[in-house]
Amino acid sequence: MPRRPILLALLVAVAAAAGFIWLVRSGQGAGPHAAVGDAAPSIAGTTLDGAAFDLASLAGKPVLINFWGPSCVPCRNEFPLFEAKLAQHGGEGLTVVGVLTDDPVEPARDFVAQYGANWPTVVDPAKTIKAAYRVAARPQTYFIDRAGVIRSIQVGELTDADFERQFAKIAR
Repeated sequence: MPRRPILLALLVAVAAAAGFIWLVRSGQGAGPHAAVGDAAPSIAGTTLDGAAFDLASLAGKPVLINFWGPSCVPCRNEFPLFEAKLAQHGGEGLTVVGVLTDDPVEPARDFVAQYGANWPTVVDPAKTIKAAYRVAARPQTYFIDRAGVIRSIQVGELTDADFERQFAKIAR
């Protein structure tokens, strides 16, 4: 008998999570959002190395924005993929931008240095960028076309096939 209430509670939690992810992906939730077909919200701030950053400076380029943190194992797993894809598609203008979320700066700096990541990571201590993009989980990645429009969103770790399928939408 005690298993039924637990199972019911679990089913309700799964349904609520699925509904939230659907709202985030479809852009139909309340408040500011970043959905497929919307202009990418601005990102302006300071990078891990203290440099100023403004997403507007990348106008005309296909951009991948990745919300990550070093305590997120799937986030860490994506770094070699991003390095490989920058080498493969850099000639097409591909630019990767990280947004550090939910983790402190020092471990992120150490991780970036250890892996030799050469793309900017913007620090988001007030979580305003995270809120504008309605980030549901880490990693979460946005594929933005040359006109600054979001063409694809991935919640969860990217695979090579995921990347290529979504990059094709922004490379044109």
